[in-house]
Amino acid sequence: MSESNRPGTHSAPVTPDWEKRFRAPRVSLPDWAEDAPHRSLFVSNATGTYELYAWDRASGEQRQATDRPNGTTDGVLSPDGTWIWWFDDKDGDEFGIWRRQPFEGGAAEPAVPGLAPSYPAGLALARDGRTAVVGRSTDEDGTTIHLAREGEAPAEIYRHRESAGVGDLSHDGTLIAVEHTEHGDAMHAALRVLRPDGTTVAELDDTKGGTQELGLEVLGFAPVEGDARLLIGHQRRGRWEPLVWDVATGEQTDLDLELPGDVSAEWYPDGSALLIAHGFEARSELFRFDLATRELTRIPTPPGTVSGATARPDGSVEYLWSSAEEPPAVRSTSGGVVLDPPGIVCPPSVPVEDVWVEGPGGRIHALIQKPAGATGPLPTVFDLHGGPTWHDSDSFAAGPAAWVDQGYAVIRVNYRGSTGYGRAWTDALKHRVGLIELEDVAAVREWAVSSGLADPSRLVLTGGSWGGYLTLLGIGTQPDAWTVGIAVVPVADYVTAYHDEMEALKAMDRTLLGGTPEEVPERFEASSPLTYVDQVKAPVYISAGVNDPRCPIRQIDNYVKRLETRGAVHEVYRYDAGHGSLVVDERIKQVRLEMDFAARHLPGA
Repeated sequence: MSESNRPGTHSAPVTPDWEKRFRAPRVSLPDWAEDAPHRSLFVSNATGTYELYAWDRASGEQRQATDRPNGTTDGVLSPDGTWIWWFDDKDGDEFGIWRRQPFEGGAAEPAVPGLAPSYPAGLALARDGRTAVVGRSTDEDGTTIHLAREGEAPAEIYRHRESAGVGDLSHDGTLIAVEHTEHGDAMHAALRVLRPDGTTVAELDDTKGGTQELGLEVLGFAPVEGDARLLIGHQRRGRWEPLVWDVATGEQTDLDLELPGDVSAEWYPDGSALLIAHGFEARSELFRFDLATRELTRIPTPPGTVSGATARPDGSVEYLWSSAEEPPAVRSTSGGVVLDPPGIVCPPSVPVEDVWVEGPGGRIHALIQKPAGATGPLPTVFDLHGGPTWHDSDSFAAGPAAWVDQGYAVIRVNYRGSTGYGRAWTDALKHRVGLIELEDVAAVREWAVSSGLADPSRLVLTGGSWGGYLTLLGIGTQPDAWTVGIAVVPVADYVTAYHDEMEALKAMDRTLLGGTPEEVPERFEASSPLTYVDQVKAPVYISAGVNDPRCPIRQIDNYVKRLETRGAVHEVYRYDAGHGSLVVDERIKQVRLEMDFAARHLPGA
């Protein structure tokens, strides 16, 4: 009998490192008010649920601004620092209204009383403290954009069936930038600049006049009174890069920074320079670009990933940084950590290794983590990212770290469709949706097995959202390749998902597949996990939010019924939230259930 189990001796339960990573206090990069930079807004899980917090930097006071059972993360601080706007939906269904409350505290009120509930489609607040541009999306109306002035009825200034959104509002409130997809390509937006009365000032559309599908994005108006310069992103050289568009004159100033990866940017507060964020091969770095001298100066940051950055009025830069090994922290170029919430310290994980594998569409980048000192073949988790227009990076992730703690190797694949490897790589999945990505996953799987890293009899395919969709499609189209499938908030029945999902995602699916289920039924059938459900051999675990507007519950139920009819080994966990949970205990419960399912169905685990 061990010492701790002898009669009369007791010890407190030991919290495993993987659970501590979820419980450790986290904060987002603080947003700050343009005309009151000492006032900031950030997100934290300090109470066990992710909520918005107001932070007065002058006094040091921090105040929890929202308190809802399922959490709140969508919030905006008004430029004058007077109001906190936050989006109020029902249990994660993403359908609701904007509310606002005073920065100092007080009751929340409907921010725009004349607007009915909807899905959000962008928000821009004016410096006068009483004007807002509000984007909305509904199944009935498509996208509408409204100018809302305090004490007046909101005025509709834009409407279209296809998806669109508010980009930004100029410093003086006279110009409104809108991203739209009226041409029907939800992956490549065009830009329109409107006056407050809804009339058009200027347009820019890179989808016209050529065979290439090129997109544009709004990065922000210059923060200077009367300045009509709009910072935008373009894809004219095959990757995302910034340029400055003078809306008044039409002049476009191409920066051509000669950086190999995707580049985004935002203005320094005086409008004289740009803060450049460069992402390349799963890492990122920061630069300052002086617009007068065109000098590009690197801002020192540790190796890893910067997931957000902002330039402050004093010239310093605050940024949210992490690596696969080191937990996230909000740092400043002026030195030190900006926000250091009290509580347990987040345990580190293990560093990530890079692997490049030759695939059917080119070289595939995969990120590998494995227990320190472990040698293969190991039980291995293929953790597929969502999006699909997203990518895995050398950044801290509690989920993969939890699998590593249990003795698994974790492989994350930046398959075709991922961002960060050029426009052609991102756009490659169109019309053969799901199948293209899984070809790349299969190539990395072959490498993992042949290299001796992965045990072919103990392979877990998992992922959330689009990664969950690829999981179900993968265990159906590659039934002999995977031992267990764990799908989190997945698309399972593509046709039903299309009819039930939010309007913006319908537009994306029409772009990806070339039409509606009625127009291109063969493509929806080829890309739907439900088509291959009878071929599934692996035990299947599915978790789903009952209020999810992105991967709705009915289409998951359709898939589960087919598993039940076959008597296939499966488990389903439904929880009362939307596309994921903002409650720490709930997320820990889900991870524990996923790891337990794998342990029960992997030989020797």
